[in-house]
Amino acid sequence: MFKAVGLECVKGYDSLFRGVGFKLSPGEIMQVRGTNGSGKTSLLRILTGLSQPEEGEVFWEGVSIEEDPAGYNENLVYIGHLNGLKADLSALENLELLRKYLIRSNSTSTHEALAAVGLEGYEHILAHQLSAGQKRRVALARLYLNSAPLWILDEPTTAIDVDGVHAFEQLVERHALGGGMVILTAHQPLQFGQAQTRSLSLTPEQP
Repeated sequence: MFKAVGLECVKGYDSLFRGVGFKLSPGEIMQVRGTNGSGKTSLLRILTGLSQPEEGEVFWEGVSIEEDPAGYNENLVYIGHLNGLKADLSALENLELLRKYLIRSNSTSTHEALAAVGLEGYEHILAHQLSAGQKRRVALARLYLNSAPLWILDEPTTAIDVDGVHAFEQLVERHALGGGMVILTAHQPLQFGQAQTRSLSLTPEQP
């Protein structure tokens, strides 16, 4: 259902990577690995349609994401380095605002989503008063509200403690075992139990 073909990314005069391609089917998790500067974030931005590749193309259900970006975005959840929170809104208000714009919302309540990421009791704390790890948990709570099949996550466990990482691994595993697809980067190795997992290694282009 998801395919990348011959992707190349150029920054300035340098090619970060070229010839990157893969297929991802329902039930699969792919971890993108590479050293700093290898282009992991750049690749994810290309896969979401936020950036354009120098060469190559990305397909969703056999259609280029450039041809039907709206249809693709309905099926995608993307969480990047930034948490995307409004500082003057509470954790709960941030999630309620997000829910208004979700096309594929599910029946999980915003209170339930915050409880699932360990923030029960923090619903009415303003985002700017939360710690870095708590802000990241609010961002990850979005995953509980959205029924989109494809998740693309850039360093989702940044600033998250051991318990939070374990809960995240369980969430991703459930999503995959339910037929979802996940592409992610992470500094530390993540374990997803019975879910089908593979990796894609990026190697920086030599000058």
